[in-house]
Amino acid sequence: MILAQLSDARAYEGLHSLFPALFRFLRTHDLAALPAGRVEIDGDNLFVNVAETVMIPPHEQKLEVHRAYIDVHIPLTAVERVGITPLSALRTASLAPFDTKADFALYDEPAGAYVDVSPGQFLVCMPEDAHAPLIGSGPLRKLIAKVRIG
Repeated sequence: MILAQLSDARAYEGLHSLFPALFRFLRTHDLAALPAGRVEIDGDNLFVNVAETVMIPPHEQKLEVHRAYIDVHIPLTAVERVGITPLSALRTASLAPFDTKADFALYDEPAGAYVDVSPGQFLVCMPEDAHAPLIGSGPLRKLIAKVRIG
């Protein structure tokens, strides 16, 4: 997990070959004007989901994990709390078998820690980071970048 300022994103571009394209996209587009839904940057390798949603209490949110993609969470309009637990520390089985087509599994256990992500920041969740996004109250417009691994 990495929590950082968008203004410092260049420092993280070397961590993945697609990060330079992602952070260039974020610097050169009016993020508030992006339409809700999927915005492709490099096909299925790199895209952004623009979500307009309502945050929920922590006890209602499930931990999610991915294998094929890194998630980069970028709240635009409000502080978003995200629960984090290392995948290796999960104590229960997933609620259903891993869905390889949708690239996720859900776990119904409390997060081990929580981090607040503010507008102007980004949170990178690697496959080793089970995470529970969208925690809080009120509406939230956010971007979730999906960065294919390998």
